[in-house]
Amino acid sequence: MFHLDEYVGLGPDHPASFRKYLLERLITKTGIQKYHLLDGRRPETAVAEVGRELSSAPVDVAFVGIGENGHLAFNDPPADFETEEPYLVLALDQVCRKQQVGEGWFSSLDEVPSQAISMSVRQILKAKQIICVVPDARKAAAVKACLEGEVSPSAPASILREHSNTILFLDVDSSALLNPATVARYK
Repeated sequence: MFHLDEYVGLGPDHPASFRKYLLERLITKTGIQKYHLLDGRRPETAVAEVGRELSSAPVDVAFVGIGENGHLAFNDPPADFETEEPYLVLALDQVCRKQQVGEGWFSSLDEVPSQAISMSVRQILKAKQIICVVPDARKAAAVKACLEGEVSPSAPASILREHSNTILFLDVDSSALLNPATVARYK
Protein backbone atom coordinates (compact mmCIF):
# COMPACT_ATOMS: atom_id res chain seq x y z
CA MET A 1 0.00 0.00 0.00
CA PHE A 2 1.28 3.43 -0.93
CA HIS A 3 0.36 6.65 0.79
CA LEU A 4 -1.24 9.23 -1.54
CA ASP A 5 -0.36 12.50 0.19
CA GLU A 6 0.79 14.10 3.42
CA TYR A 7 1.29 17.56 4.87
CA VAL A 8 4.87 18.82 5.03
CA GLY A 9 5.95 19.37 8.63
CA LEU A 10 3.40 17.16 10.37
CA GLY A 11 4.46 14.14 12.35
CA PRO A 12 2.40 10.94 12.64
CA ASP A 13 1.04 12.05 16.02
CA HIS A 14 -0.73 15.15 14.63
CA PRO A 15 -4.53 14.67 14.35
CA ALA A 16 -4.50 15.89 10.71
CA SER A 17 -1.71 13.55 9.61
CA PHE A 18 -2.90 11.24 6.85
CA ARG A 19 -0.17 8.86 7.97
CA LYS A 20 -1.88 8.68 11.38
CA TYR A 21 -5.28 8.30 9.69
CA LEU A 22 -4.09 5.39 7.52
CA LEU A 23 -2.36 3.61 10.39
CA GLU A 24 -5.34 3.90 12.75
CA ARG A 25 -8.25 3.43 10.35
CA LEU A 26 -6.89 1.12 7.67
CA ILE A 27 -3.54 -0.56 8.25
CA THR A 28 -3.99 -1.78 11.85
CA LYS A 29 -7.66 -2.67 11.33
CA THR A 30 -7.06 -4.74 8.19
CA GLY A 31 -3.67 -6.22 8.99
CA ILE A 32 -1.95 -4.81 5.93
CA GLN A 33 1.65 -5.95 6.28
CA LYS A 34 3.45 -4.14 3.48
CA TYR A 35 2.94 -0.40 3.30
CA HIS A 36 4.90 2.72 2.41
CA LEU A 37 3.97 5.87 4.28
CA LEU A 38 5.14 9.44 3.68
CA ASP A 39 6.94 11.20 6.51
CA GLY A 40 5.90 14.85 6.35
CA ARG A 41 8.83 15.82 8.58
CA ARG A 42 11.30 14.60 5.93
CA PRO A 43 9.66 15.51 2.60
CA GLU A 44 12.68 15.16 0.29
CA THR A 45 13.62 11.79 1.77
CA ALA A 46 10.01 10.57 1.65
CA VAL A 47 9.64 11.62 -1.98
CA ALA A 48 12.83 9.79 -2.95
CA GLU A 49 12.37 6.62 -0.89
CA VAL A 50 8.65 6.01 -1.32
CA GLY A 51 8.83 7.17 -4.94
CA ARG A 52 11.55 4.60 -5.69
CA GLU A 53 9.42 1.83 -4.15
CA LEU A 54 6.32 2.98 -6.02
CA SER A 55 8.17 2.97 -9.33
CA SER A 56 9.22 -0.65 -8.83
CA ALA A 57 5.78 -2.28 -9.06
CA PRO A 58 2.43 -1.73 -10.77
CA VAL A 59 -0.45 -0.29 -8.76
CA ASP A 60 -3.69 -2.24 -8.94
CA VAL A 61 -6.06 0.38 -7.56
CA ALA A 62 -5.80 4.02 -6.50
CA PHE A 63 -8.33 5.47 -4.06
CA VAL A 64 -8.69 9.22 -4.59
CA GLY A 65 -11.09 12.11 -4.11
CA ILE A 66 -11.75 15.52 -5.61
CA GLY A 67 -11.06 18.65 -3.58
CA GLU A 68 -13.14 21.81 -3.45
CA ASN A 69 -10.74 23.40 -5.94
CA GLY A 70 -10.78 20.32 -8.19
CA HIS A 71 -7.52 19.01 -6.81
CA LEU A 72 -6.52 15.39 -7.24
CA ALA A 73 -4.54 14.27 -4.19
CA PHE A 74 -2.79 17.57 -3.33
CA ASN A 75 -2.26 18.51 -6.98
CA ASP A 76 -3.92 21.93 -6.74
CA PRO A 77 -4.70 23.98 -9.85
CA PRO A 78 -2.88 24.51 -12.07
CA ALA A 79 -1.65 20.93 -11.71
CA ASP A 80 1.36 19.50 -13.45
CA PHE A 81 -0.03 16.98 -15.94
CA GLU A 82 3.38 16.23 -17.47
CA THR A 83 5.85 15.18 -14.76
CA GLU A 84 6.58 11.48 -14.48
CA GLU A 85 8.00 11.87 -10.96
CA PRO A 86 6.03 9.58 -8.61
CA TYR A 87 5.81 12.15 -5.80
CA LEU A 88 6.13 15.93 -5.61
CA VAL A 89 6.40 18.52 -2.86
CA LEU A 90 3.75 21.09 -3.72
CA ALA A 91 2.45 24.42 -2.44
CA LEU A 92 -1.15 24.27 -1.22
CA ASP A 93 -3.43 27.02 -2.49
CA GLN A 94 -5.80 29.04 -0.28
CA VAL A 95 -8.90 27.12 -1.39
CA CYS A 96 -7.30 23.80 -0.47
CA ARG A 97 -6.05 25.12 2.85
CA LYS A 98 -9.50 26.54 3.70
CA GLN A 99 -11.03 23.15 2.86
CA GLN A 100 -8.83 21.54 5.51
CA VAL A 101 -10.16 24.01 8.11
CA GLY A 102 -13.74 23.45 6.89
CA GLU A 103 -13.34 19.68 7.29
CA GLY A 104 -12.20 20.20 10.88
CA TRP A 105 -8.61 18.98 10.53
CA PHE A 106 -7.27 22.36 11.70
CA SER A 107 -8.86 25.10 13.80
CA SER A 108 -7.50 28.00 11.74
CA LEU A 109 -5.92 28.71 8.36
CA ASP A 110 -2.66 29.65 10.09
CA GLU A 111 -2.35 26.07 11.36
CA VAL A 112 -2.67 24.47 7.90
CA PRO A 113 0.72 23.69 6.36
CA SER A 114 1.49 25.60 3.18
CA GLN A 115 3.07 22.56 1.49
CA ALA A 116 2.31 18.88 1.04
CA ILE A 117 3.82 15.78 -0.48
CA SER A 118 1.54 14.41 -3.18
CA MET A 119 1.50 11.53 -5.60
CA SER A 120 1.74 13.10 -9.04
CA VAL A 121 -1.14 13.14 -11.50
CA ARG A 122 0.72 10.90 -13.99
CA GLN A 123 1.54 8.41 -11.22
CA ILE A 124 -2.12 8.21 -10.16
CA LEU A 125 -3.10 7.57 -13.78
CA LYS A 126 -0.73 4.58 -13.92
CA ALA A 127 -3.04 2.62 -11.58
CA LYS A 128 -4.94 -0.17 -13.30
CA GLN A 129 -8.15 1.08 -11.68
CA ILE A 130 -9.04 4.35 -9.95
CA ILE A 131 -11.86 4.62 -7.44
CA CYS A 132 -12.83 8.21 -6.72
CA VAL A 133 -15.23 9.03 -3.89
CA VAL A 134 -16.58 12.58 -3.62
CA PRO A 135 -19.13 13.43 -0.91
CA ASP A 136 -20.43 16.83 0.18
CA ALA A 137 -22.13 19.86 -1.35
CA ARG A 138 -18.94 21.91 -0.91
CA LYS A 139 -17.45 19.88 -3.77
CA ALA A 140 -20.35 20.23 -6.22
CA ALA A 141 -18.79 23.09 -8.24
CA ALA A 142 -15.51 21.19 -8.55
CA VAL A 143 -17.32 18.02 -9.64
CA LYS A 144 -19.18 20.01 -12.30
CA ALA A 145 -15.95 21.61 -13.57
CA CYS A 146 -14.14 18.28 -13.66
CA LEU A 147 -16.92 16.38 -15.45
CA GLU A 148 -18.41 19.04 -17.70
CA GLY A 149 -15.52 21.39 -18.40
CA GLU A 150 -12.39 20.79 -20.41
CA VAL A 151 -9.77 18.34 -19.23
CA SER A 152 -7.36 20.91 -17.87
CA PRO A 153 -4.71 21.55 -15.21
CA SER A 154 -7.14 24.22 -13.96
CA ALA A 155 -9.48 21.40 -12.89
CA PRO A 156 -6.92 18.72 -11.99
CA ALA A 157 -9.35 15.86 -11.34
CA SER A 158 -10.76 16.35 -14.85
CA ILE A 159 -7.84 14.17 -16.00
CA LEU A 160 -9.65 11.16 -14.53
CA ARG A 161 -11.90 11.25 -17.61
CA GLU A 162 -8.88 10.10 -19.62
CA HIS A 163 -8.34 6.96 -17.53
CA SER A 164 -10.04 3.88 -19.00
CA ASN A 165 -10.98 2.32 -15.66
CA THR A 166 -12.13 5.03 -13.24
CA ILE A 167 -15.16 4.55 -11.03
CA LEU A 168 -16.62 7.74 -9.58
CA PHE A 169 -18.93 7.70 -6.56
CA LEU A 170 -20.88 10.91 -5.90
CA ASP A 171 -23.58 11.61 -3.39
CA VAL A 172 -26.70 13.67 -4.04
CA ASP A 173 -25.02 16.83 -2.76
CA SER A 174 -21.74 16.58 -4.68
CA SER A 175 -23.62 15.82 -7.92
CA ALA A 176 -26.28 18.53 -7.43
CA LEU A 177 -24.90 20.96 -10.05
CA LEU A 178 -24.41 18.40 -12.82
CA ASN A 179 -26.39 18.60 -16.01
CA PRO A 180 -28.84 15.64 -16.23
CA ALA A 181 -27.16 14.57 -19.48
CA THR A 182 -23.83 14.28 -17.64
CA VAL A 183 -25.40 12.16 -14.92
CA ALA A 184 -26.96 9.86 -17.54
CA ARG A 185 -23.64 9.51 -19.40
CA TYR A 186 -21.74 8.44 -16.29
CA LYS A 187 -24.34 6.15 -14.69
